[in-house]
Amino acid sequence: MLEEYIRKRAEEKGILMMAHVVVGYPSLEESFELVKAIVAAGVDLMELQIPFSEPIADGPLILKANQSALAAGVKVDDCFEFAHRVTQTFDIPFLFMTYYNIVFKRGEERFFAEAKEAGIEGAIVPDIPPEEGDGYLAATAAHDIDPILIFSPTTTPDRLSYLANFGRGFFYCVARKGITGAKTTFSSELEEFLGRCRGVTDLPLALGFGVSQKEDVDFLKGKVEIAVIGSQALRILNDSGIEAVGDFFRGLR
Repeated sequence: MLEEYIRKRAEEKGILMMAHVVVGYPSLEESFELVKAIVAAGVDLMELQIPFSEPIADGPLILKANQSALAAGVKVDDCFEFAHRVTQTFDIPFLFMTYYNIVFKRGEERFFAEAKEAGIEGAIVPDIPPEEGDGYLAATAAHDIDPILIFSPTTTPDRLSYLANFGRGFFYCVARKGITGAKTTFSSELEEFLGRCRGVTDLPLALGFGVSQKEDVDFLKGKVEIAVIGSQALRILNDSGIEAVGDFFRGLR
């Protein structure tokens, strides 16, 4: 599903861009307008983050957006309704990004049945390892939703090979240790890490955590299929508004 789309699109464009939107931030309606502006700017995929009180992989910007959305009363039901609205409106794949507590509380089977009904094609849930994720992985498979697993620079070769058995769609490579939003050095060390990732899977690779300018995207061409942009777009949204976010994504090309 996602794999075929990514491969075909990457042949045409060289490298794809995936955006990250926190559902309900600054508001549900503004989130929709933000998605609209980002899609119009040529983004190829988008992850919709279901707000969570303790988003452990996320830095201060995304944490604050999660907290603001929750404080405004955004519920998981709202996120499913939002997902259905955007998947029916825009012709790119959408994924859910959240944390396992959200999935567990709703019930794995129910969560992914509703995600499928809403038009979601993939799920990024960074805090559920395969060893503890039999039910999670079975539910994604049953509803034809790709579970996107994480590779990090500290993942050992044996662990990379193990994780490669469970992913579908693509793998999300984390550019560095730590949380989202900090600066990443795009260097030979990062290139070596991506080579190790490429050595264990034939699936497409995405890279996130620190992609913030055109030079970063250019560096990643030929090394990964997808550049993931999250915190920098959120920073621009906070500083300059939705239209400026669209301009930012256009500039990355």
